[in-house]
Amino acid sequence: MPLLSAKIRKDIKRGLKDLRKKDILPAVLYGPGIENLNLELDLKEFEKAYKEAGESSLISLNVKGQKEKFLVLIHAIQLAPVSGKPIHIDLYQPALKEEVEVTVPVIIEGKSLAVKNLEGTLIKHLLNIEVRALPQKLPKEIKVNVGKLKTFDDYILIKDLQLPEGVKVQRDPEEILI
Repeated sequence: MPLLSAKIRKDIKRGLKDLRKKDILPAVLYGPGIENLNLELDLKEFEKAYKEAGESSLISLNVKGQKEKFLVLIHAIQLAPVSGKPIHIDLYQPALKEEVEVTVPVIIEGKSLAVKNLEGTLIKHLLNIEVRALPQKLPKEIKVNVGKLKTFDDYILIKDLQLPEGVKVQRDPEEILI
């Protein structure tokens, strides 16, 4: 599980541009049973944790001055329109005993013989898929091996996905994925 450090942002009226120039990323932490906290994160540390966890895996957040660590999901990222760099983050601490629904990217692995030998085109109907699970069980991504696609009549359905235990897809199992 990736680790992320933060400190409480006391002066919320202070210029956000100044913070961002110092590679400090403003964030807010919220969730059931906790008080909302305005935070400051190191941009590079956040980018590293985000690359490892994505938006669907838990991150261990250590807030300076707080006794306990928070297990959080990246709920929303606001990006600068020109540079594409993060300028604000919403961190959500879910109830760990309740299932949550998140969107997980679908990653294609392997080579389809229909594409390789028959010069076909692989059509990915869904780039992301909604899943439901306890926060600790959420996958970062769902990998799909397309090696079994040998003819133009072959396809992979939602029900064919190899999901971790406790993870349920929120779509029709008979729907074509690839």
